[in-house]
Amino acid sequence: MIGRINTSTETGPLHSALFLFVRSGFLFRWLALAALLFAVAACSPQKQSWKLSGPTMGTAYHLTVVDVPEGMKKAELQSAVDAELAAVNQEMSTYIPDSELMRFNATAPGESVEISPHLAEVIAQSLKIYQDSDGAFDVTVGPLVNLWGFGPDPEPEAIPADQQISAILAQIGSDALVLNDRQLRKTRPVKVDLSAIAKGHGVDRVADLLESRGITNYLVEVGGELRTAGVNPQGIAWRVGIERPSAEQVVQKPIQVSGKGIATSGDYRNYYERDGKRYAHTIDPRTGRPVEHRLASVTVVADTCAEADGYATALNVMGADAALKLAEQVNLAVFLLVKTDSGFEERVSSAFKPYLESQGR
Repeated sequence: MIGRINTSTETGPLHSALFLFVRSGFLFRWLALAALLFAVAACSPQKQSWKLSGPTMGTAYHLTVVDVPEGMKKAELQSAVDAELAAVNQEMSTYIPDSELMRFNATAPGESVEISPHLAEVIAQSLKIYQDSDGAFDVTVGPLVNLWGFGPDPEPEAIPADQQISAILAQIGSDALVLNDRQLRKTRPVKVDLSAIAKGHGVDRVADLLESRGITNYLVEVGGELRTAGVNPQGIAWRVGIERPSAEQVVQKPIQVSGKGIATSGDYRNYYERDGKRYAHTIDPRTGRPVEHRLASVTVVADTCAEADGYATALNVMGADAALKLAEQVNLAVFLLVKTDSGFEERVSSAFKPYLESQGR
């Protein structure tokens, strides 16, 4: 009641209550009680906030855990997080020869294998985004990425010939994957690479781990993809910055977001030039060639980070107009930065607008 007097223009009941304290001789005792409560609060132990980090998936993870549950040990939590991410790698890495994914890649067309629930979940999500995007998101695109020099192979001395591209296009395609519950098979000799969605899935796995241990306020980030819940150490909704596509790390747009996954995809850092032409690392699986549109970056906010991660890649392939059309169709919160002659143009989907409006509050 006393606190509201400082921030409210109301009169009447508030002022009458304070007047009663004075008339009844209780004001001194009220102030003494308030001072005692303040002293107790000041002496009470503050809830802990932890920061954890470590290597994973060829990059690094960073966690901020707020209001650590009583009795929890930091070293044990770190060990559990490391183990969870190691499990993700063992299931989905293309750099671990005996990972579950690599064992599937070694199977012959028509051979059905039972896969883990996690791998089945990511494959199912990948196939949905493949269908939604009319093939712009394709987890079998690896041979084209390698052909253009954006995989483990070095940059090609010459731009790939049309015949090389056509030969690979005839073999790849997520339509060759058939998932029935946890039974997975391929109808052509395709190889699956989940690098465009596995980091987001890893973020979700860590978030689920934290929540299973009673942690409700956190930020999890793996290689730039992240998920938040609850509040930050200052007790307010998490505030994240969407980076401007440039050599300098400059925030283009800060947004408040909690309880969601966020991922960004762009072509502004990984490219090479041949004969004065710029070739971006984003390969369109439908044409077999690097994208040439003016969409510089895509940020997606979704319920899970895996969903945000996969759709961000798909929309980055599609270009601004097609990306916004798809975002409206599937009710996806999307923020686009499109290159113009004078800088960048911001474009957003309907579902993203509430995040912009929250900046005014």
